[in-house]
Amino acid sequence: MNLEVRYARSFLVDLKSLEPAAYERVYDFVFVEWATQKWHLHNLPELRQLDNEGIFYRFTIDNYLVGIEITGEIVKFLRVIPQPDV
Repeated sequence: MNLEVRYARSFLVDLKSLEPAAYERVYDFVFVEWATQKWHLHNLPELRQLDNEGIFYRFTIDNYLVGIEITGEIVKFLRVIPQPDV
């Protein structure tokens, strides 16, 4: 399956606000690794479904949560936020 990837404005704003090391790590994963390695969704680190319909998911990159929306063959990156302390 060939997925189309999109980026919400909120994701890009979140990304720009990250500290430099985190920005580089998330940027490399989302824009370089994802594009070149044709990631399969089930291979994302700690992928969790967030709703009953199977549209919203989150996964982790280091200490950051990345929210995505999956509709058909479109993956839209929604947010990237620091993982809360539990």
